[in-house]
Amino acid sequence: MTCSRKPCVPAALAAFFYDHPAVALAFSGGTDSAYLLYAARACGCRVRAYYLHSAFQPAFELRDARRLAAGLAADLVVLEQDILENPEVSANPADRCYHCKRALFSSLTAVAAADGFSVLIDGTNASDDPGDRPGMRALRELSVLSPLALCGIGKPEVRSLSREAGLFTWDKPAYACLATRVPAGTPLTAALLRKVEESENALFALGFTDFRVRVLDGAARIQLPAAQMASALERREAVLEQLSPHWRAVLLDLEAR
Repeated sequence: MTCSRKPCVPAALAAFFYDHPAVALAFSGGTDSAYLLYAARACGCRVRAYYLHSAFQPAFELRDARRLAAGLAADLVVLEQDILENPEVSANPADRCYHCKRALFSSLTAVAAADGFSVLIDGTNASDDPGDRPGMRALRELSVLSPLALCGIGKPEVRSLSREAGLFTWDKPAYACLATRVPAGTPLTAALLRKVEESENALFALGFTDFRVRVLDGAARIQLPAAQMASALERREAVLEQLSPHWRAVLLDLEAR
């Protein structure tokens, strides 16, 4: 296998793909996995992207994943996962992320192996703190490789390289799964996650960005960047009109994201 030494593929990452000429990629459509898909393709690696579709992902993430894969002429497989059937996940314990990752990546590992891929990679980067991500323990247990982390490539560099590569995901805000909006101990249901998604879609439509709608005792707690709080107050009636049908109350968190 040869690697196109493009300036937007660092030498360490090119060497990784030289050593691993065929990989399955856990692909979310976010900045990190999008860049990895690009880099693997640029280095001539045989790569197949797998999107794990569950109630935890909003619809726009799958649209972005399909758009990116199509733009790179990359092979994309969408795997439907009913993660809420797993009681260790739907109960939403403090270590829910571990149980979720363990279940999803166990399934993905089996599918990828059946498709002829013995190496599974994901988009964890060098800026990610293992202490804040219990799901990373599951990845280690399942021998999932994280090329960006292994090569010392953090989020700022991923964004810079993605921009240089012409990927539309270069400035895409980080978007944790919908389950992170629900406090630990509150059971997860498809209906509750849909309310969160619909509420966030409504705020997107009103022009807000890089925010979260978190669940608080049946209320929606909106977390916004400081620069957008004045706009939220000015557009209070429009925000209430969109979100009030879903929640007993709509609250604005004064601690900025």
